[in-house]
Amino acid sequence: MTEQIESSLPGERLQKVLAQAGIGSRREMEEWISAGRVTVNGAVATLGVRVIDGDKVMVDGRIIKLHLEEEQALPRVLIYHKQEGEIVSRDDPKGRANVFDSLPKLRGQKWIAIGRLDFNTSGLLIFTTSGELANRLMHPRFEVEREYAVRVQGEMTPAQMRQMTKDGIELEDGVVRFEQLSDEGGEGFNHWYRLVLKEGRNRVVRRTFEALELPVSRLMRVRFGIINLPSRIKRGMMDELGETQVRAILEWVGLPAGYTRQLSENERAKKLTRVRPRKNELARKPDNR
Repeated sequence: MTEQIESSLPGERLQKVLAQAGIGSRREMEEWISAGRVTVNGAVATLGVRVIDGDKVMVDGRIIKLHLEEEQALPRVLIYHKQEGEIVSRDDPKGRANVFDSLPKLRGQKWIAIGRLDFNTSGLLIFTTSGELANRLMHPRFEVEREYAVRVQGEMTPAQMRQMTKDGIELEDGVVRFEQLSDEGGEGFNHWYRLVLKEGRNRVVRRTFEALELPVSRLMRVRFGIINLPSRIKRGMMDELGETQVRAILEWVGLPAGYTRQLSENERAKKLTRVRPRKNELARKPDNR
């Protein structure tokens, strides 16, 4: 009954509109509203306020342009092949190379990075203008898979591989358990593995292998959810996804332009091929450059 009454009210909830405008996730917008950083028509906004087209919305004194009566445009989504030696932050006292520097310029929006990679990790980074999409892909409760190719100094024993996927490895901030782990072979002292996990704790892959005294010599993310890193996108290159691909991602996470609910694990698995590159594009191991 409450949802029916709310849906009949004019306008859209402020935090939802700000998230759709790419300012940040809906949770972040709720925090900003509570902190008094948002005004509507000159008055400090409160949680629950709704806005209509023509309202003057400002965040930290900056006007946010809204077009509520128009059909909601699809968010933009970029995939980028991060190189080692780049940081995923706009602010760095050391002045290191920044992944945001080469992204297309936006007006009235900002690029949001979906999932960070540390300074020495390469591979798939996703950027979007939708705070809601970023939240659906990153929030722990959605348990979105991340797949990595990792090269370690040494080789895991069968018992260690079973521990990684069964009982998990105890770290200082909790147990880590891989959803999948496969041996990809190697030469000499270096050995490759493929792994899948459903979390993004800081340096979690490196710390897990280090706990087994297997230092990581190279780490590369090759998949995030249903979004894969095609082999044609070399290091330092980016590509913007087309309308069909963006709609497939929105459908998979249950946002407008797709279903209006979060899909079940089985439903999501059935849609996994929608944003995959050609079948053999990720079949080979990363090169050793």
